[in-house]
Amino acid sequence: MNFATMPNPEAFSLPPVLQRARGIARIGTKQRDGKTCLNTLFQEGCGKIRLPRTHSSALEAVFINTAGGITGGDHLRWGADIAPGGRLVITTQACERSYRSTGDTAHVEADITVGAGAHLDWLPQETILFEASRLDRRLTIHLEEGATLTAIEAVLLGRDAMGEEARDAQFSDNWRIYRESRLIHAEATRLTGDGSERDGLSLLRRCRAFASVLHVAANPDMAALLLDRVRALHPADGLIAASANGERLVIRAMARTGLALRKLLVPTLIELTGAGSVPRLWHL
Repeated sequence: MNFATMPNPEAFSLPPVLQRARGIARIGTKQRDGKTCLNTLFQEGCGKIRLPRTHSSALEAVFINTAGGITGGDHLRWGADIAPGGRLVITTQACERSYRSTGDTAHVEADITVGAGAHLDWLPQETILFEASRLDRRLTIHLEEGATLTAIEAVLLGRDAMGEEARDAQFSDNWRIYRESRLIHAEATRLTGDGSERDGLSLLRRCRAFASVLHVAANPDMAALLLDRVRALHPADGLIAASANGERLVIRAMARTGLALRKLLVPTLIELTGAGSVPRLWHL
């Protein structure tokens, strides 16, 4: 027997369900013979961590998104737990790329705990925003007593070599830094695609690359000392400035290109990092 069925018109009107990337990766450390070593490692989905060999007592972790970039609807979650007295450097394999979105927002979260007397260098490479991309990024760091931090987040609006400007890219970036459960630093960056954000003299001044650097010292005196050292490194004509408030040293920088931004930032990072250098993956 043959049965005729009527097609459901609603089934053809539904939008397609697109595959989206999901990734989780977390690392924990321990101290052994004066060196920081791996204690725990968790990886799921497109989130991966690699541990290159170094000649330092610090442990270096490379966070990798094997999806090759992020787009609307993707969700990545990074994490780390640093043992008391430890030294951890976190970087990324390459610049993260935020591609065009069909409507949804991509989410990237990092949640890190730094034990008493430990130090974290949070040094991901730049994030490149493409045309029509949508990215929400959140960084949360908990510092225990005596812990210190050097953190950077840099953004490139399009690719230099392709002459891109990504003027309609949408981006939000939120930092929350705590010292023993007390909020000591909060900031938020937002791009909505409005041209005034890109061209205004008080905002990006037509720069296509910008970055924020935060150093949390053990005490206000050390932050003030580092402020003098950092300011001495800044070129007089560079769009870079530093200020200190209590134990915090904050640096903002802008440049026309990503390469120019790196030239501004690398000397400062070398001064502020626990290892006194930037990861090898940063070298051009």
